[in-house]
Amino acid sequence: MKNIKIIYMAILGGLAALWLLADPVWSAPYEFFTLRAALLNLSGIVGIALMSVGMMLALRPVSIEPFVGGLDKTYRLHKWLGITGLVFSIIHWLLAKGPKWAVGWGWLERPVHGPAAEQPVAIFRFFSSQKDLAEALGEWTFYALLLLLVLALLKQFPYRYFFKTHRLLAIVYLLLVAHSLILMKFSYWGELLGPLMALLMAGGTIAAGVSLLRRVGYRYRAVGVIESVFLHSDNHVLRVAIKLTDRWPGHQAGQFAFVTFDRDEGSHPFTISSSWEGDGRMFFLIKGLGDYTNFLPEMLQPGDLLQLEGPYGQFEFNSGKLQQIWIAGGIGITPFIARMQALADHADGKRVDLFYCTREPDEGFINRLRLHSLAAGVRLHVRVDAVDGRLDAQGLIDAVPDWCSADIWFCGPAGFGQSLRSALLGRGFAGADFHQELFAMR
Repeated sequence: MKNIKIIYMAILGGLAALWLLADPVWSAPYEFFTLRAALLNLSGIVGIALMSVGMMLALRPVSIEPFVGGLDKTYRLHKWLGITGLVFSIIHWLLAKGPKWAVGWGWLERPVHGPAAEQPVAIFRFFSSQKDLAEALGEWTFYALLLLLVLALLKQFPYRYFFKTHRLLAIVYLLLVAHSLILMKFSYWGELLGPLMALLMAGGTIAAGVSLLRRVGYRYRAVGVIESVFLHSDNHVLRVAIKLTDRWPGHQAGQFAFVTFDRDEGSHPFTISSSWEGDGRMFFLIKGLGDYTNFLPEMLQPGDLLQLEGPYGQFEFNSGKLQQIWIAGGIGITPFIARMQALADHADGKRVDLFYCTREPDEGFINRLRLHSLAAGVRLHVRVDAVDGRLDAQGLIDAVPDWCSADIWFCGPAGFGQSLRSALLGRGFAGADFHQELFAMR
């Protein structure tokens, strides 16, 4: 989280600094409409810049994963940029419309301007002639942007519709690029801000084209066939074993893939629950948590084809500590199963305590965990909420007295992880030693 916070603040701070260098408003005498014009430019610049970066991040760039901590962190940054871009777009709209309303109501007096000077640059003369069209285009596109982003943030909006409507944001973005190019203050092009905005909008435009052509992650796609399906009835976890029919680069324990079982539903991210043996086989453990995953036991049959995209993620258990503590909340056990399989073949000499916390114990599932932990040399702690209570910092400390010398890897409900992290940090634990997957892609 620390890295994406730094990147987020650096983007905002950098844009503000470049705008201050490019716009002389603060050295001019105060006048409402002058200040309003400057803030209108600032909000427009920041809004389209954040959308441009967000559009590029939507391409799932593998190359930046080590810097941000994985694709889950990339998506969190993408979400922050989208929300902040929307806020600046709303401010931009209010600055554009509010003073006009105030003049109409008699609260403000419209300033009198003399005739505009002849623009010597041909492209700028063309842009000036398209100003009214660009303003109308920007207004109506803003309304579409507002609707689509609200739907994206609304958890109740079904995923099978979300992934289709979210793709429309690429069209909205392209229209906003046209609006921004025409209306951006011409003097900015002679400063550092202008070329930077050109680069960002060019990158965002390419990303929008890739999205509209449905080529996101194309190089990382593979086809597989379902070999077996087994449902653990007590905890509603479905085990789906597959055999790949395409090349796969291999994966590390803890990584995930986007899996498409149904094209109408779209791809969903699932942690790969097995280590890579090079034989083209892997399996997923999928918890029935919604209308789609609840129906998978009836939908999926051996022999069905599916599409995978990946692998993604940096939840790879790399650390310099000789001791690790793993904490799994419910279906968050999946990366730890894959890691135990890898350790059974190639031990790394670390001492590991694994806490499996569940509200729905399934004896068959837990017995498999015990076998995996024995083979990997991992000390397993099974905690059933109704019997043992929810794991807290004191429970962890009691079970692992030398907890301070370990690093912690958590996968499970975000609130559970945050409460544990806060409590442990309050007892002197280093935040950098608490690794948490942010497994939320919208």
